[in-house]
Amino acid sequence: MISVAQARARIVAAMRPTAPEMVGLAEAWGRVAAAGHAARLTQPPADVSAMDGFCLRAADGALGARLSIVGSAPAGHPWSGTVGPGQAVRIFTGSVIPAGADGILIVEDSAEEDEVLEVREAVVAGRHIRRAGQDFAAGDVLVASGTRIGARAVGLLAAGNHPWARVHRRPRVALLATGDEIALPGEPIPAGGIVSSNAHALAALVRAGGGEPVVLPVAADNEAALLAAVEGLSCDLLVTTGGASVGTHDLVQPVLAGRGLRTDFWKIAMRPGKPLMFGVLDGIPMIGLPGNPVSALVCAVLFLLPALSRLQGLPGEGPVESEAVLGADLLANDQRADHLRARLVPGADGVPVATAFSRQDSGMLRLLVEADALILRAPHAPPASAGERVRIIRLDAIGL
Repeated sequence: MISVAQARARIVAAMRPTAPEMVGLAEAWGRVAAAGHAARLTQPPADVSAMDGFCLRAADGALGARLSIVGSAPAGHPWSGTVGPGQAVRIFTGSVIPAGADGILIVEDSAEEDEVLEVREAVVAGRHIRRAGQDFAAGDVLVASGTRIGARAVGLLAAGNHPWARVHRRPRVALLATGDEIALPGEPIPAGGIVSSNAHALAALVRAGGGEPVVLPVAADNEAALLAAVEGLSCDLLVTTGGASVGTHDLVQPVLAGRGLRTDFWKIAMRPGKPLMFGVLDGIPMIGLPGNPVSALVCAVLFLLPALSRLQGLPGEGPVESEAVLGADLLANDQRADHLRARLVPGADGVPVATAFSRQDSGMLRLLVEADALILRAPHAPPASAGERVRIIRLDAIGL
């Protein structure tokens, strides 16, 4: 068995980022930039007002001064003249500052009557003026390559005059559930059968991770069905669930090995999820997840999400860990890393209190839904007492 860190590193190292494509800016949210995007203009393009009021020469803006209002400069309609001594021009937020003016008197600090302006607060040169290029200049990199584009970055690209974005194509992830006992939700359930939850849960997680899931029909536990399921696949990553252990009907590895699967590793020193397999089939990376729903989802968090990250041009790092305080004692751990489902409640100094569920059966999906976090326990960890610090993965932060 290899460690979680070793397994993740080997999976991520095998991923190759998808090819770039151009998408409209409205479709760029959540995508990863495949190139740097430089500003195509300067913002603001000229000195502009940050407030509604009057622009004038600051030297004329002493308290009590009276000036002639000689024009108006609405946003989008610059005033073409030059502001001279004793003159002022009405100006609005975003309006271009006319030549000759170097100060703004805001509306609240002024009075006017018959086109005569009275200064009721001394004007300071440069105050309330946004200088040309204050936000960015033409040529500045607004979004670097390898950046996931959020709503703020979409706005910045739009401000930089980008109607399109060059991004990595969404990875196509084929999801194959296996097993004679498996039925999809709404289908007739065979005798002794169960409804498959894995493919649907994994599809949701793939979407949350920026990928495009392709749910394949369930493959029965026989060679012909498995071979038919993988024939002609067109995807960036194949993920199977079930059939990866050592039982008589666990056929995924031996059948696909005969089809050309090159297995990198099988079995990880972790719980839940020991029988996880990774290899390459016809040039397509393949992750073989366990069939138990909790094992499948925990392994997906630890390995599938980083693989998706790398396929999109990101580093492929593991889930973010944080710190919590134990709410109840934990026994000593064995040779496998544990990932315990736990509830979180607020604690002192902003550090939450994590209490593991008393039952951790990998078939109990409901407890995973009710959990707020996974408590991480290293192999051979000694007993831990309530009040000790532990590392956790918060599930609300990863789309699970």
